[in-house]
Amino acid sequence: MTTSASLHDLTGKVAVVTGGSRGIGRAIVQALAEAGADVVIASRKLDACELAAKEVETSTGSRAFPVACHVGRWDECDQLIEQTLEHFGRLDVLVNNAGMSPLYENLDDITEELYDKTFAVNLKGPFRLAVRAATHMAENDGGSIINVGTAGSLVASARQLPYACAKAGVNALTVGLADAFAPKVRVNAILPGPFLTDVSKSWAPAEGEEASFVPLRRMGKPEELGPLALHLASDASSFTTGAIIRVDGGVTKKV
Repeated sequence: MTTSASLHDLTGKVAVVTGGSRGIGRAIVQALAEAGADVVIASRKLDACELAAKEVETSTGSRAFPVACHVGRWDECDQLIEQTLEHFGRLDVLVNNAGMSPLYENLDDITEELYDKTFAVNLKGPFRLAVRAATHMAENDGGSIINVGTAGSLVASARQLPYACAKAGVNALTVGLADAFAPKVRVNAILPGPFLTDVSKSWAPAEGEEASFVPLRRMGKPEELGPLALHLASDASSFTTGAIIRVDGGVTKKV
Protein backbone atom coordinates (compact mmCIF):
# COMPACT_ATOMS: atom_id res chain seq x y z
CA MET A 1 0.00 0.00 0.00
CA THR A 2 1.35 3.40 -0.99
CA THR A 3 1.32 5.86 1.88
CA SER A 4 2.00 9.58 2.14
CA ALA A 5 5.19 8.83 4.01
CA SER A 6 6.46 6.51 1.28
CA LEU A 7 5.62 9.02 -1.44
CA HIS A 8 7.62 11.70 0.38
CA ASP A 9 10.59 9.41 1.01
CA LEU A 10 13.77 10.66 -0.69
CA THR A 11 16.09 7.91 0.50
CA GLY A 12 18.79 7.30 -2.10
CA LYS A 13 18.15 10.63 -3.83
CA VAL A 14 20.58 13.55 -4.14
CA ALA A 15 19.41 17.16 -3.93
CA VAL A 16 21.31 20.37 -4.69
CA VAL A 17 20.13 23.53 -2.93
CA THR A 18 21.67 26.88 -3.85
CA GLY A 19 21.67 29.53 -1.17
CA GLY A 20 21.36 26.53 1.11
CA SER A 21 23.36 27.71 4.11
CA ARG A 22 20.77 30.05 5.62
CA GLY A 23 17.18 31.26 5.56
CA ILE A 24 14.71 29.61 3.22
CA GLY A 25 17.41 27.54 1.55
CA ARG A 26 18.61 26.15 4.86
CA ALA A 27 15.06 25.19 5.82
CA ILE A 28 14.60 23.38 2.50
CA VAL A 29 17.91 21.55 2.96
CA GLN A 30 16.74 20.35 6.36
CA ALA A 31 13.38 19.13 5.05
CA LEU A 32 14.93 17.19 2.18
CA ALA A 33 17.64 15.67 4.38
CA GLU A 34 15.07 14.62 7.01
CA ALA A 35 13.22 12.80 4.21
CA GLY A 36 16.37 10.81 3.46
CA ALA A 37 18.03 12.77 0.66
CA ASP A 38 21.75 13.39 0.55
CA VAL A 39 22.21 17.11 0.00
CA VAL A 40 24.63 19.48 -1.68
CA ILE A 41 24.65 22.81 0.16
CA ALA A 42 25.85 25.59 -2.14
CA SER A 43 26.45 29.28 -1.52
CA ARG A 44 29.21 31.81 -2.05
CA LYS A 45 30.73 31.32 1.41
CA LEU A 46 32.25 27.86 1.85
CA ASP A 47 32.59 28.18 5.63
CA ALA A 48 28.84 28.77 5.99
CA CYS A 49 28.14 25.73 3.79
CA GLU A 50 30.53 23.60 5.84
CA LEU A 51 28.84 24.60 9.09
CA ALA A 52 25.39 23.85 7.68
CA ALA A 53 26.62 20.49 6.34
CA LYS A 54 27.85 19.43 9.77
CA GLU A 55 24.55 20.42 11.35
CA VAL A 56 22.56 18.49 8.75
CA GLU A 57 24.62 15.34 9.05
CA THR A 58 24.39 15.42 12.84
CA SER A 59 20.65 16.05 12.96
CA THR A 60 19.45 13.84 10.10
CA GLY A 61 22.05 11.17 9.34
CA SER A 62 21.98 12.14 5.66
CA ARG A 63 25.19 13.02 3.89
CA ALA A 64 25.82 16.71 3.18
CA PHE A 65 28.39 18.07 0.74
CA PRO A 66 29.34 21.78 1.02
CA VAL A 67 30.25 23.60 -2.21
CA ALA A 68 31.22 27.22 -2.78
CA CYS A 69 29.35 28.56 -5.79
CA HIS A 70 28.50 32.02 -7.12
CA VAL A 71 25.43 31.25 -9.22
CA GLY A 72 25.79 34.47 -11.17
CA ARG A 73 28.83 32.96 -12.88
CA TRP A 74 28.16 30.49 -15.69
CA ASP A 75 31.32 28.44 -15.14
CA GLU A 76 30.66 28.04 -11.41
CA CYS A 77 27.16 26.76 -12.18
CA ASP A 78 28.70 24.13 -14.44
CA GLN A 79 31.22 23.24 -11.75
CA LEU A 80 28.47 22.78 -9.15
CA ILE A 81 26.68 20.20 -11.29
CA GLU A 82 29.96 18.46 -12.12
CA GLN A 83 31.09 18.35 -8.46
CA THR A 84 27.73 16.93 -7.43
CA LEU A 85 27.96 14.10 -9.96
CA GLU A 86 31.58 13.41 -9.08
CA HIS A 87 30.83 13.28 -5.35
CA PHE A 88 27.48 11.46 -5.27
CA GLY A 89 27.22 9.92 -8.73
CA ARG A 90 23.68 11.13 -9.32
CA LEU A 91 21.41 14.20 -9.21
CA ASP A 92 17.68 13.94 -8.60
CA VAL A 93 16.55 17.32 -7.23
CA LEU A 94 17.70 20.88 -7.89
CA VAL A 95 16.41 23.77 -5.81
CA ASN A 96 17.31 27.14 -7.35
CA ASN A 97 17.01 29.23 -4.20
CA ALA A 98 19.98 31.61 -4.27
CA GLY A 99 19.00 35.20 -4.97
CA MET A 100 19.70 38.83 -4.22
CA SER A 101 17.54 41.93 -3.94
CA PRO A 102 19.83 44.99 -3.70
CA LEU A 103 18.62 48.21 -2.13
CA TYR A 104 18.56 51.57 -3.91
CA GLU A 105 17.13 55.02 -3.19
CA ASN A 106 15.19 55.46 -6.42
CA LEU A 107 14.99 53.90 -9.86
CA ASP A 108 17.31 56.48 -11.40
CA ASP A 109 20.06 55.40 -8.99
CA ILE A 110 20.17 51.87 -10.40
CA THR A 111 23.48 51.33 -12.16
CA GLU A 112 24.11 48.98 -15.04
CA GLU A 113 26.37 46.97 -12.74
CA LEU A 114 23.62 46.52 -10.13
CA TYR A 115 21.06 45.63 -12.78
CA ASP A 116 23.31 43.07 -14.47
CA LYS A 117 24.37 41.52 -11.15
CA THR A 118 20.73 41.17 -10.07
CA PHE A 119 19.80 39.38 -13.29
CA ALA A 120 22.91 37.21 -13.19
CA VAL A 121 22.17 35.82 -9.74
CA ASN A 122 18.39 35.64 -9.99
CA LEU A 123 17.88 34.49 -13.59
CA LYS A 124 21.07 33.61 -15.47
CA GLY A 125 22.26 31.22 -12.77
CA PRO A 126 18.95 29.39 -12.35
CA PHE A 127 18.71 29.06 -16.15
CA ARG A 128 22.14 27.49 -16.50
CA LEU A 129 21.82 25.24 -13.45
CA ALA A 130 18.35 24.05 -14.43
CA VAL A 131 19.33 23.27 -18.01
CA ARG A 132 22.44 21.35 -16.95
CA ALA A 133 20.58 19.48 -14.20
CA ALA A 134 17.52 18.72 -16.32
CA THR A 135 19.65 17.43 -19.19
CA HIS A 136 21.33 14.98 -16.82
CA MET A 137 18.03 13.98 -15.20
CA ALA A 138 16.32 13.41 -18.54
CA GLU A 139 19.13 11.12 -19.66
CA ASN A 140 18.99 9.11 -16.43
CA ASP A 141 16.27 8.46 -13.83
CA GLY A 142 14.39 11.75 -14.13
CA GLY A 143 14.02 14.29 -11.37
CA SER A 144 12.52 17.47 -10.02
CA ILE A 145 13.58 21.11 -10.26
CA ILE A 146 12.19 23.71 -7.87
CA ASN A 147 12.72 27.39 -8.57
CA VAL A 148 12.28 29.73 -5.61
CA GLY A 149 11.00 33.06 -6.88
CA THR A 150 8.97 35.78 -5.21
CA ALA A 151 5.33 36.81 -5.01
CA GLY A 152 6.66 40.23 -5.98
CA SER A 153 7.15 38.91 -9.52
CA LEU A 154 3.35 39.00 -9.86
CA VAL A 155 2.78 42.36 -8.15
CA ALA A 156 6.00 44.32 -8.66
CA SER A 157 7.11 47.07 -6.31
CA ALA A 158 9.17 50.07 -7.41
CA ARG A 159 11.66 49.45 -4.62
CA GLN A 160 12.46 45.94 -5.84
CA LEU A 161 11.95 46.32 -9.57
CA PRO A 162 15.09 44.70 -11.06
CA TYR A 163 14.65 41.79 -8.64
CA ALA A 164 10.96 41.42 -9.50
CA CYS A 165 11.73 41.53 -13.23
CA ALA A 166 14.40 38.85 -12.90
CA LYS A 167 12.11 36.64 -10.85
CA ALA A 168 9.31 37.12 -13.40
CA GLY A 169 11.78 35.62 -15.82
CA VAL A 170 12.15 32.65 -13.46
CA ASN A 171 8.37 32.12 -13.70
CA ALA A 172 8.68 31.94 -17.49
CA LEU A 173 11.71 29.71 -17.15
CA THR A 174 9.74 27.32 -14.96
CA VAL A 175 6.94 26.90 -17.47
CA GLY A 176 9.29 26.62 -20.43
CA LEU A 177 11.55 24.02 -18.82
CA ALA A 178 8.56 21.99 -17.64
CA ASP A 179 7.56 21.66 -21.28
CA ALA A 180 11.08 21.15 -22.63
CA PHE A 181 12.10 18.33 -20.29
CA ALA A 182 8.81 16.47 -19.80
CA PRO A 183 7.96 13.74 -19.13
CA LYS A 184 11.00 12.68 -17.07
CA VAL A 185 11.73 16.00 -15.36
CA ARG A 186 9.20 18.07 -13.46
CA VAL A 187 9.81 21.81 -12.95
CA ASN A 188 7.84 23.97 -10.52
CA ALA A 189 8.22 27.29 -8.75
CA ILE A 190 7.53 28.47 -5.21
CA LEU A 191 6.83 32.19 -4.80
CA PRO A 192 7.41 33.25 -1.19
CA GLY A 193 5.91 36.48 0.06
CA PRO A 194 7.04 38.27 3.24
CA PHE A 195 9.23 35.85 5.19
CA LEU A 196 11.44 36.33 8.23
CA THR A 197 14.96 36.13 6.80
CA ASP A 198 18.16 38.16 7.08
CA VAL A 199 17.07 40.17 4.05
CA SER A 200 13.73 41.18 5.58
CA LYS A 201 15.20 42.49 8.85
CA SER A 202 15.62 45.98 7.41
CA TRP A 203 11.91 46.48 6.75
CA ALA A 204 9.78 43.76 8.35
CA PRO A 205 8.14 43.67 11.79
CA ALA A 206 9.98 41.47 14.25
CA GLU A 207 8.94 37.87 14.84
CA GLY A 208 5.84 37.82 17.02
CA GLU A 209 4.72 41.31 15.96
CA GLU A 210 1.65 41.76 13.78
CA ALA A 211 2.19 42.32 10.06
CA SER A 212 -0.87 44.38 9.16
CA PHE A 213 -0.24 44.15 5.40
CA VAL A 214 -0.54 40.35 5.46
CA PRO A 215 -4.05 38.83 5.67
CA LEU A 216 -2.70 36.17 8.05
CA ARG A 217 -1.29 39.05 10.13
CA ARG A 218 2.25 37.72 10.42
CA MET A 219 5.42 37.08 8.48
CA GLY A 220 6.19 33.62 7.18
CA LYS A 221 8.86 31.43 8.74
CA PRO A 222 11.44 29.67 6.51
CA GLU A 223 10.55 26.26 7.94
CA GLU A 224 7.01 26.69 6.59
CA LEU A 225 8.39 26.29 3.05
CA GLY A 226 10.23 23.04 3.76
CA PRO A 227 7.18 20.75 3.50
CA LEU A 228 6.12 22.26 0.17
CA ALA A 229 9.61 21.89 -1.25
CA LEU A 230 9.67 18.27 -0.08
CA HIS A 231 6.30 17.66 -1.72
CA LEU A 232 7.49 19.07 -5.05
CA ALA A 233 10.76 17.17 -4.85
CA SER A 234 9.09 13.83 -4.19
CA ASP A 235 6.80 11.38 -5.97
CA ALA A 236 3.90 12.83 -3.99
CA SER A 237 3.70 15.56 -6.65
CA SER A 238 4.16 13.25 -9.64
CA PHE A 239 1.43 14.99 -11.68
CA THR A 240 2.56 18.53 -10.86
CA THR A 241 4.79 20.39 -13.30
CA GLY A 242 4.91 23.94 -14.62
CA ALA A 243 3.14 25.13 -11.46
CA ILE A 244 3.71 28.58 -9.94
CA ILE A 245 2.74 28.39 -6.26
CA ARG A 246 2.37 31.49 -4.08
CA VAL A 247 3.18 31.16 -0.38
CA ASP A 248 2.61 34.67 0.89
CA GLY A 249 0.01 34.68 3.63
CA GLY A 250 -2.62 35.94 1.20
CA VAL A 251 -0.90 39.19 0.20
CA THR A 252 -2.48 40.69 -2.91
CA LYS A 253 -0.93 44.19 -2.77
CA LYS A 254 2.59 45.50 -3.19
CA VAL A 255 4.83 44.96 -0.17
